[in-house]
Amino acid sequence: MTGDLALRMMADLFWTGLLICMPILGLTLLVGLVISILQVVTQVQEMSLTFVPKLVVAGGVMIFFGPWMLKKLGQFATQLWSGIPGMF
Repeated sequence: MTGDLALRMMADLFWTGLLICMPILGLTLLVGLVISILQVVTQVQEMSLTFVPKLVVAGGVMIFFGPWMLKKLGQFATQLWSGIPGMF
């Protein structure tokens, strides 16, 4: 295994991880931002007001995007395992 191959595999790993996590992180960030703005405008500082909606959105995203995330992760694992004979 060469250094280039190891760097390419690491880059693929990080890119796949970012791609899989992006829907959950992006939507919970957006919901958190909207709720924070709502809290600033109304001056209601309740901690559960930020936690519960983000938890619901994360669960909904997992249900909606879960099959796609699993498919991407499976494709990455298949590509990694099928490339093992060519590494040596």
